Amino acid sequence: MTHTVKDIAAALGAQAFGAVDLPISGVAEPAMAGPGDLALAMSPKYAEGLSAGKARAAMVWAGADWQALGLEAAIVPNRARYAMSGLSAMMDQGQGYAAGIHPSAVIDPSAQLGENVSVGPLTVIGPRAQIGANSVIGPQCFIGADVTLGEGAFLREGVKLGARVRIGKRFIGQPGATVGADGFSFVTPEVSAVEKVRETLGKETELHGQSYARIHSLGNVTIGDDVELGANSCIDRGTVRDTRIGNGVKFDNLAQIGHNVEIGNDCLICAQVGVAGSTRIGNNVVLGGQTGVSDNLFIGDHVITGGATKVLSNIPAGRVMLGYPAMKMDQHIEIYKYLRRLPRLFRDVSVLQKGLKSSPDND
Repeated sequence: MTHTVKDIAAALGAQAFGAVDLPISGVAEPAMAGPGDLALAMSPKYAEGLSAGKARAAMVWAGADWQALGLEAAIVPNRARYAMSGLSAMMDQGQGYAAGIHPSAVIDPSAQLGENVSVGPLTVIGPRAQIGANSVIGPQCFIGADVTLGEGAFLREGVKLGARVRIGKRFIGQPGATVGADGFSFVTPEVSAVEKVRETLGKETELHGQSYARIHSLGNVTIGDDVELGANSCIDRGTVRDTRIGNGVKFDNLAQIGHNVEIGNDCLICAQVGVAGSTRIGNNVVLGGQTGVSDNLFIGDHVITGGATKVLSNIPAGRVMLGYPAMKMDQHIEIYKYLRRLPRLFRDVSVLQKGLKSSPDND
């Protein structure tokens, strides 16, 4: 997979300078780049490593004196990090999955596969499943009965789609991702200890144990176009209505989305985020890593939460939140600064108290 500097720049909508016909077969950090690599020196701090590597060409920042950096060619994008999206797509060597249907795959005769679909070894595709054209189903995947998977899907190893799940176009499932597991819904014959504690905020004292009865998940999962689900992430099916994920939502690894949750378009759900059942999340929301969201809440459009934020109440649109419980980020940081000063405050108060006790007025 070789491209010239000129071809790469044209594909990225960037400017190319110098020996634009140099062949490029890979990308690398400046200090580790070889003669055939495009070094990623997109800011002055990264360019410092060029002298330790052997790159002849690099992607650099606007205004960089690339010749003084010892380069024969340079690419200057309008927005360097955005250019990485296109560049990485050009250079991605893929997973090496073979085309066609592997002999060990088990495909129900009633399943419908579009044109140019490849299916990896030991994959199972259930009855009446519909797989869109140009999809790649990797090894050891499971696609249940009546699943609809749009065109251009890419399922990595061990992805599981439960019965009746509906997914739009260009879905990407990273290894071990699961869509359509049953929701975590259980009930007790009488009012449970959890319900009492929730109502009384822990003041209830007469608590007794009961056995739990399972509430089956009769709803499904509906996912829009251009969604990516991280490794070992899970989206549970709804209890009665569907769990719904909008277009363009990106999930990192180990995210957990509970039953009946609704997520809008173009959200970013980072690693180890947990969203409890029946919560509604707006458009363009970013939930930082390890954010926890309680059940039956609403999070408005454009909300951003910092890492490890715990959301226990509704958040209006446009807020930036942090902490446990979640509060405005600037307020949380201010409170944290005061917390760090508490030891000094207590020492100062102790000195004042000793001074007052030894005062002549107290003799």
